[in-house]
Amino acid sequence: MDNKTLSGKVAIVSGSSSGIGAAIVRELSTRGANTVINYPFPHLKAEADGVAASLPCPSVTVEADMSTTAAPQKLVDAAVARWGKIDILVNCVALAVNKPLEEQTLEDWDLLVNINGRGTFLLTQACLPHLTKGSGRIVNIVSISGRGPPPNQTIYAGTKGMVDSFTKCWAKELPPKYGCTVNAVSPGPTKTEGFAAAGEEQMKVLQPIIECTPVGPRMAEPEEISFAVGFLCEERARWINGAHIVASGGLFID
Repeated sequence: MDNKTLSGKVAIVSGSSSGIGAAIVRELSTRGANTVINYPFPHLKAEADGVAASLPCPSVTVEADMSTTAAPQKLVDAAVARWGKIDILVNCVALAVNKPLEEQTLEDWDLLVNINGRGTFLLTQACLPHLTKGSGRIVNIVSISGRGPPPNQTIYAGTKGMVDSFTKCWAKELPPKYGCTVNAVSPGPTKTEGFAAAGEEQMKVLQPIIECTPVGPRMAEPEEISFAVGFLCEERARWINGAHIVASGGLFID
């Protein structure tokens, strides 16, 4: 059986030089897609190039800091310049700040809202004129924090709730115009560099929660999240729209 089910497709994955984003790029490339890998700063170029070198299908790496208003268009321009279209958009970029409410700052607010919320909003807008009509896929990476947040994640949980709402709105608004589908995947705690940076104090809060995961007392592997994304991008997933797949081992059940 040919497993190149996304052969010839073009996918943009924001925030994809490491963690869940890199796993999604690998998943889509394994299925045959050409990919745009996004990294935010020059010192992470080698990391992004390493991801590209590991892929079976062509890719481009693009430096674009998604906290800026110009970055989303850079990703779109790179995809269109190389392949002339966009079939798949995965809004994966996100940053978390774990602090008690009293310690969260306006700088934290601006950073998280701009990256997690505005970045997703602007990248989706920029992709729409180039999205393949009739078969496009938009997948937003949310988080179980958007619906069942732990302590110390006021701003992060709020921004993920925003992207959750984007998904619901766009799943009604965009398919009649573009013939696409819009879905979300919400990871639970996942073994990534970003999660490791949560810090010792936050892990004291999260570890007892992780240990209550019904499927097993552990964090997810990034590949367990990326599989759900790959599934939603398949042609045979064309009737799945407005879905919210929670990939948390049953830690959160809505």
